[in-house]
Amino acid sequence: MHDLLIPFVTIGLAELGDKTQITVFCLASKTKKYIPLLIGVILAFVVVDGLAILLGNFISHQVPTNYLKIISGIVFIIFGIFTLVNNKESEDACELKKPLLSGFWLILVSEMGDKTQIASGLFATKYNSLLVFIAAISSLFLLSILAIFLGRLIFKKLNRKTISYISGIIFIIIGITFLYEPLINLAQTLL
Repeated sequence: MHDLLIPFVTIGLAELGDKTQITVFCLASKTKKYIPLLIGVILAFVVVDGLAILLGNFISHQVPTNYLKIISGIVFIIFGIFTLVNNKESEDACELKKPLLSGFWLILVSEMGDKTQIASGLFATKYNSLLVFIAAISSLFLLSILAIFLGRLIFKKLNRKTISYISGIIFIIIGITFLYEPLINLAQTLL
C-alpha cells in the first residue's frame, strides 16, 4: 500500500499549484477541446514520469538541469509571445488549434528535470516501479482535471482577449523563472 499511497500523495502535493498546473490551467482557458488537451497533458506525464521511473535519475545526471531549464524557459517565452501577438478580437483568437499537441509539448518540456519527475525516479528506487508509475500518473491526472475545470470556468467568466493577455504574460513569467537560475549560475561562473 505504501508503494501507491506515498508517491500519490507526495507527487500530488508537490505538483499542486506548480507551474505545470498553471500551464494546464492557461491552456484550458484557451480551448473548448478539453479531452484532447487532457490526453496531451497525460501523455506528456506518462512519457516524462515513465522515463524517470524506468531510468531512475539518469536524465538529470546526464543532461545538466540548467540546460533543461533554459530550453523550457525559451519554449514558454516563445509560447507566451505567440499568445500575445496573436491576440485578435475574433471568436477564435484564444482557441488553441491543436490542444493535444500544445498540451503535450508544453508539459513535456516543463516537466523534464522537474521535482515530480525526479521524485518519481527516486520513489522507483525504493518502491515497486509499476505501482509508483500508477500512483504518479493518477495524482497528475486528477490535478490536471482540476486545472482544466478551473480554466474552463475562467474561460466562461472572462473576456477572451483578457484571457489571452493573461495567459501570454503567465507563460512569459514562467519562462523567465526557468531562465533565472541558470543565468544567475552562468553569471557567477563568469565573474
